[in-house]
Amino acid sequence: MVDAARARKLADRIQQIVAEMLERRIKDPRLGFVTVTDTRVTADLRDATVFYTVFGSEAERADSAAALESAKGIIRSEVGRQTGVRFAPTLTFKHDPLPDSARHLDDLISAARARDAEVARQAQTAAYAGEPDPYRKPEEGPEEGPEAGREDQA
Repeated sequence: MVDAARARKLADRIQQIVAEMLERRIKDPRLGFVTVTDTRVTADLRDATVFYTVFGSEAERADSAAALESAKGIIRSEVGRQTGVRFAPTLTFKHDPLPDSARHLDDLISAARARDAEVARQAQTAAYAGEPDPYRKPEEGPEEGPEAGREDQA
């Protein structure tokens, strides 16, 4: 039985190794500005999925995916050498859609803020449809009723 903490530690180490390899050793011109966002290892430590993002267009993303696939063997052998596990895990590279989703949410939030600002701007010049204070108030004058006499007695 594999310890979940050991799998998480191995995943963190694989993420560090892959990021370092992409930064220093892999010199493929197709490789764009790649950021390794997360790594997940199966419970048997045989397969690792490396999530990454690419800053740039869709074409740059496709080129970076091809570069990662071609460098998969070199990266796997380095992962096996640096981690010291009996079997080097098989690497699978997947594009991480999370930053794209976050960008979409940021766009939605900024649009909502713009609409709120427009409503606030319109509210500044708005006037009441009726009277400013629509509640009925007693008329000003001498007080009548049972409480009026009590103040005089005190």
